[in-house]
Amino acid sequence: MKKRRHSMILELIEKYSIGTQEELLEKLMENGFKSTQATVSRDIKELRLVKQMDENGNYRYAQGKSETDEFLSKFNAIFAHSVVSCDCAGNMVVIKCFTGMAQAACATFDNMQWEGLVGTIAGDDTIFALCRTEDLARELKLSVDKLVG
Repeated sequence: MKKRRHSMILELIEKYSIGTQEELLEKLMENGFKSTQATVSRDIKELRLVKQMDENGNYRYAQGKSETDEFLSKFNAIFAHSVVSCDCAGNMVVIKCFTGMAQAACATFDNMQWEGLVGTIAGDDTIFALCRTEDLARELKLSVDKLVG
């Protein structure tokens, strides 16, 4: 029952601009879910719902960032502050970083599990990434370029 209610809550906040627990409780009841304010409050916490301003300036419930979103955000931040340039030759990608930053950037890079990436090695200011093919190396270079802007 809880799983179905959670699913319904996510559907409702996506479909309607719901800004209070009372409004959410009302919509749940309209959809056949009998609940209490205390249960709805726990559901909001468990689903990690947050209030965000919509296009009309009203606050409404929305899904918060997932761990994956937070990880991607951290990854982008590390790269934005670490990488100087990126180039490729054959199936090798060379990522130049600020002095002392390559190890951290490489560790984060490795955790992203890029398609076609065979492995990486980092020095003080350079990351070498070996790809399976030249095409994959070019795609990886373009992806890194987009990340560092």
